Amino acid sequence: MLRVFIDGSVEPTNPGGVGAVGIVVYKDGMRILRMGKVVGEGPTMSNNRAEYEALKEVLQWLLDQDLSGESISVNSDSSLLVYQMQGRWKVKGGIFLTAHNESKQLAKQFRDLSFHWVPREENEEADLLARNAYKEYKEGDP
Repeated sequence: MLRVFIDGSVEPTNPGGVGAVGIVVYKDGMRILRMGKVVGEGPTMSNNRAEYEALKEVLQWLLDQDLSGESISVNSDSSLLVYQMQGRWKVKGGIFLTAHNESKQLAKQFRDLSFHWVPREENEEADLLARNAYKEYKEGDP
């Protein structure tokens, strides 16, 4: 069983700021991936798009690691992402639409993939990774 935790954020303004993601993957209780990175900046970046960018990143990583046959639980504090990926909420559009569609295509390649909403407190590690990625990015600006 793989437990995945993802988070996306946009700072200092949403939309239009710098999008960063945090991703943590556990396999049988052991952490096998811990990553934070900036995924974009500007008028096409929003919190929702950053959440979907995190999902795309981790799904592609799982495919690259040949883990598509595993039972995978994706956990996020974004109710929009979770409920849309579950099919409970409609996708009406927005600047995250392309990232959503790409995530859906990637998700089709997995045998047992489920999505779960978790409170922010249970997603602290991924949240911290996203915040640190933004901080490191801003510290690198001249």
